Amino acid sequence: MQNHPIPVLGFVAASGTGKTTLLAVLIPLLKNLGLRIGVIKHSHHNFQIDQPCKDSFRLRAAGASPVVLVSPHRRAVITEISPEREPCLDEELKQFEFAGLDLILVEGFKAEKYPKVELHRSVLAQPLLYPNDPDIIAVASDVMLPVPDYLPCLDLNQPELIAQFIFSTLLKLS
Repeated sequence: MQNHPIPVLGFVAASGTGKTTLLAVLIPLLKNLGLRIGVIKHSHHNFQIDQPCKDSFRLRAAGASPVVLVSPHRRAVITEISPEREPCLDEELKQFEFAGLDLILVEGFKAEKYPKVELHRSVLAQPLLYPNDPDIIAVASDVMLPVPDYLPCLDLNQPELIAQFIFSTLLKLS
């Protein structure tokens, strides 16, 4: 995870822990602190961003890649990955437009080397990731955990405090 012009911070956890839910709450909090946020989300599913019978879908199905769909409101770039392969965060970041952003939040890519916050929900009874991942810089949990002194344990149910942690950590990641 080298040579990116702005900090990258990930959120990793078992499926069902609430990564997307937390990010959806954190993003407006971070924006209220004056940060401009981009997001990269890893998916294990074969998702479709465009729909059958729509022009962009038909053009992609005809073999165009990438297909860029633009309107006065937004832009979508749809690129086929061939041959199919597991995405690499560093390669995906190279496709990202950094202009106008202060921070990129990443959901997933837990096996990659970059700063991460681990989410833990006690009811899921999943093993903690931080003992085997030196890139985890904090744990956010719904219960207090006996973590080492160097590792902040944040309250998963207090996103305002997590946003403040991210904001203060941003200076260290820059």
